[in-house]
Amino acid sequence: MEIHILMTQLALRLFRLPYYLLSQLSTVPELFDTKRWISITADDLEHKGLAPGELDVIIISGDAYVDHPSFGHAVIARLIEAQGLNVAIIPQPNWRDDLRDFKKFGAPRLFFGVTAGCMDSMVNHYTARKRRRSNDAYTPGGASGFRPDYASIVYTRILKQLYPDVPVLLGGIEASLRRVTHYDYWSDSLKPPILAESGADLLVYGMGEQPLMEILRLLKRGVPFANLTTVPQTALLRDSVMKIHNWENIEIASHEACLEDKNTYSRNFRTIERESNKLHAHRILQRVGDKTLIINPPYPPMDAKTIDTSFEYPYTRMPHPKYRKRGAIPAYEMIKFSINTHRGCFGGCSFCTISAHQGKFIASRSKESIARELETLTQHPEFKGVITDMGGPSANMYKMQGKDLSICERCSAPSCIFPKICKNLDTDHHSLTEIYRMVKANPKVKHAFVGSGVRYDLLLPKDDTHDKKNGLSEYTEQLIAHHVSGRLKVAPEHTADHVLKIMRKPSFKLFHAFKRQFEKISAKIGKKQQLIPYFISSHPGTSSEDMADLATETAELGFHLEQVQDFTPTPMTVATEIYYSGVHPYTGKPVAQNKDERTKKLQNSFFFWYKKENSGVIQRELSKLKRPDLWERLRRSRQPKPR
Repeated sequence: MEIHILMTQLALRLFRLPYYLLSQLSTVPELFDTKRWISITADDLEHKGLAPGELDVIIISGDAYVDHPSFGHAVIARLIEAQGLNVAIIPQPNWRDDLRDFKKFGAPRLFFGVTAGCMDSMVNHYTARKRRRSNDAYTPGGASGFRPDYASIVYTRILKQLYPDVPVLLGGIEASLRRVTHYDYWSDSLKPPILAESGADLLVYGMGEQPLMEILRLLKRGVPFANLTTVPQTALLRDSVMKIHNWENIEIASHEACLEDKNTYSRNFRTIERESNKLHAHRILQRVGDKTLIINPPYPPMDAKTIDTSFEYPYTRMPHPKYRKRGAIPAYEMIKFSINTHRGCFGGCSFCTISAHQGKFIASRSKESIARELETLTQHPEFKGVITDMGGPSANMYKMQGKDLSICERCSAPSCIFPKICKNLDTDHHSLTEIYRMVKANPKVKHAFVGSGVRYDLLLPKDDTHDKKNGLSEYTEQLIAHHVSGRLKVAPEHTADHVLKIMRKPSFKLFHAFKRQFEKISAKIGKKQQLIPYFISSHPGTSSEDMADLATETAELGFHLEQVQDFTPTPMTVATEIYYSGVHPYTGKPVAQNKDERTKKLQNSFFFWYKKENSGVIQRELSKLKRPDLWERLRRSRQPKPR
């Protein structure tokens, strides 16, 4: 066995074989013994001494099974396993045949858990222009077609058909963001809460560890699943509403009222978002037909001990060996040598679902837990000395919270940094700088990069005192000098102030200031590095003239844009509600839309003004807008190498 291990390590070092190729050659039981994974096949179950019908929980997932803390089904399965329960996963079951995948383990004793995966299945399947994608990053070989549209609904209906008496618990981002009446871009319609459409018994929204722990505790005590009505951070449909003494109710307009009036629907969203951003939220009620949707308030943010536990279950940190002949799983390849330092985001960007799912309040891991994960990563058989990313939804929000939490308890603002940085927000970067230095100092680490987007508005000091107190310049220099892989991602998203206001993003002037800082530090350390800005076209409130201004300003800064995207309306974001209703949910004022295909294509073409096939269209459009000056500025712009 030791010879096999030595040969494997030698093969990895000499040939740099990725996991999926190595596994075809290797016979090393330590690497590919399926007992180390959660069971996904009948053989796995047998190897663990179990038989179909002996499981407590079965999880159905739209993603391939990767035993890694970045994959929700792995986290939930490991949590259930840690409670002494028998659990299995059925990843990407075939829903178009005789449903044998759904039957292979029989019925679980407690419940089925259903998730569409790490992405909403419709976002996973379709582009912003509703064109079917040809690949799926969460499937071996990047192959498409291994999950259905509206996967949470399809999976649940199948389970209810096969096992009508077994409860179904919904979770994951698709279910979480569709928990109330929501606009669905792909059908261009308002859909009812996903519990009503799927027939599931209970829904866990947001990051599911805390509510799931309580659900398991109650079930192990013998509480019937149907009686799980008071678990925080869950939603359920009932004929009547039970009174809970420590929760106050707030009722939003019914699903039927939303169908009749877009403004009513828009006002609903304002209430939902405000409640989602409170430390102490109300219980939300919504009538749906003859039933009432009940959304219990969320748990407080996870403390360090709780989130550390979630990241330190005995993950193999690899895809299941079943996939070894099917090719790499792109999403895994992207994150396998990354370190997630925290969850949550208080940016509140209008187009983003992160705060709606992970929450506005930051949950940070301890330095000790991150150090242990780093050591685990360096033992990975494919590790070559490079940490590809250290961060979270935003790279530099680690350990940030209100200085006086009593102020936070009275706040329902969707963002802590827009329209300006809250005076109560602690923006101290010292702890994160320490994490970077710790990772960099590890002798097994050659490079440690930050691949997550950086909020540069948090890094621009008011004065020297503010700078030193919060370690802003110190962090920025550490980041740019040691943790940029040649390119640093930032997301200004637009250049026009009125568009940025709708997006809840800072003025583009701050990007100019950070760009100067980035270039100054890069020159100081003698490195040629690039700042890579992300931008969005067709966002509500954006005109063709705004896009022309964006193209002109970025061209004059020397950028040939690459990291760009069309706006995609996804459930439970401000921008989506504006797109559907035509009004801003907070002001009630109309906002211009970009819904037709020609406008979307035109707006996107401004990103690539330097391409010959776009120049004629852009020139004619600017002439029509009586802005030939913008075309002249573009034409005169220096044309550097693409960034």
